[in-house]
Amino acid sequence: MAQQDGAVRDGRIAASLPVRDGDEPWTAQEVAEVIGSLQADVERTGRNLAAAQDSLADLMTEGSDGAGKDPVDVGSSQFERDQEMTLAHNAQLVYDQSRLALKMLDEGTYGTCESCGRPIGKARLQAFPRATMCVRCKQREERR
Repeated sequence: MAQQDGAVRDGRIAASLPVRDGDEPWTAQEVAEVIGSLQADVERTGRNLAAAQDSLADLMTEGSDGAGKDPVDVGSSQFERDQEMTLAHNAQLVYDQSRLALKMLDEGTYGTCESCGRPIGKARLQAFPRATMCVRCKQREERR
């Protein structure tokens, strides 16, 4: 019954998703694939985020005062902390974007460009389900 409820939900979502001129309407199967991809991203990045935060916490407790340490060791420790902070930040971004996309699917706002309000495009969303902007608006944003 739950699988049937999911198929009904996916069909309802598919019918409500905007499409660009020339795109085929979304199918329930395509929506299910996007949802599955996003849910997998949330699970995977959630684990990666937890691991990165744990590793970062361990590195932070080591200290960096350098007292009695070789300068190379201090620099290496700082580099390692910076790397872990970057990994944690990137995992947090993907996690947040994936959760936002799932929320937008539930709210019926998924697939609409947050900048211009036009449909993002089915192919773009299938390739990058976390997209919140159409290609044109994203390119314009990246040029700034």
